[in-house]
Amino acid sequence: MSFYKSIVRPLLFLSDAETIHHRAIRVLELMGPMWARFSPPADPRLARRVFGLNFPNPIGLAAGFDKNAVALPAWEALGFGFAEVGTVTSRAQPGNPQPRIFRIPECGGLINRLGFNNQGCDAVASRLQRLRDSGKWPKIPVGINLGKSKVTPLQEATEDYLLSFERLKNLGDYFVLNVSSPNTPGLRQLQDRAALHELLGTIQGRNQSGRPVLLKIAPDLDWAAIGEILQLVEDHRLAGIIATNTTIDHSSVPIQQREQGGLSGRPLRERSTAIVRFIAERSKIPIIAVGGIDDLASAKEKFDAGASLVQIYTGFIYEGPNVVRKICGGLLRDLNPDVS
Repeated sequence: MSFYKSIVRPLLFLSDAETIHHRAIRVLELMGPMWARFSPPADPRLARRVFGLNFPNPIGLAAGFDKNAVALPAWEALGFGFAEVGTVTSRAQPGNPQPRIFRIPECGGLINRLGFNNQGCDAVASRLQRLRDSGKWPKIPVGINLGKSKVTPLQEATEDYLLSFERLKNLGDYFVLNVSSPNTPGLRQLQDRAALHELLGTIQGRNQSGRPVLLKIAPDLDWAAIGEILQLVEDHRLAGIIATNTTIDHSSVPIQQREQGGLSGRPLRERSTAIVRFIAERSKIPIIAVGGIDDLASAKEKFDAGASLVQIYTGFIYEGPNVVRKICGGLLRDLNPDVS
């Protein structure tokens, strides 16, 4: 067992999950620029070009970990091939009451009901602009995940997303419309055909620069609904789909540990893979897979199902900061068994 899993993780898990998260982000924010200077170069054999962007490797950080884009240099230093910040909303908001993150070590899962807590699009835009101006912008693609402000009525959701997109559109390499979090009341109704048609059409209509725009969907949709969404994504010429967000199906969690919120991690692996496969069998649109990826086998499962790229969140918490390099090392060994 690794030093992280045998020593560090048990100590971290003694404290509240959100407290540890904030401390980790602070360390990453402070140390990231220095780590980036000494991080080894990416192996070109792992590079991929997807929706017009060059990814040094196919393993990315999922949205939700670096909500306010404070630690971008650190993600590159840790070996990630891309990083997605957010979810960012048009207005700053505190999110749901604490406690709101719950670890479930028995099944490698995590339940969160954060509720898009973030500093808002203006603050994130200013921070990203300062990073660009400083010359410390990472060499990996940076995605920006956009969500609806909680106080915005559902019928005004399109204007809310558009405000954030307009404010940030020149600062991200790609954008994700998050209509699938279970922690903002009514948000998943935006996956319905009429609402989604309006949202996608409006954003793409204002996307004059042609930035890649992706849609993040829920794992709890039935196959017919996913098929309808896939058609809309193709009709509006989106760059890709992220499959999937967290699930409201907690049947794999011990009853005494079930909490309201979205479940991520290992319990989501099978359903996420099934959705990736379903989409890949019906479309050539690029897929970013997320859900239950914490080692080489789970990453390869997503690639074999049809994903172009994968993202990690809960796996980073359970496996530690070396998880990306371990997966990349395994991918390289598959390409060349002689690679050490």
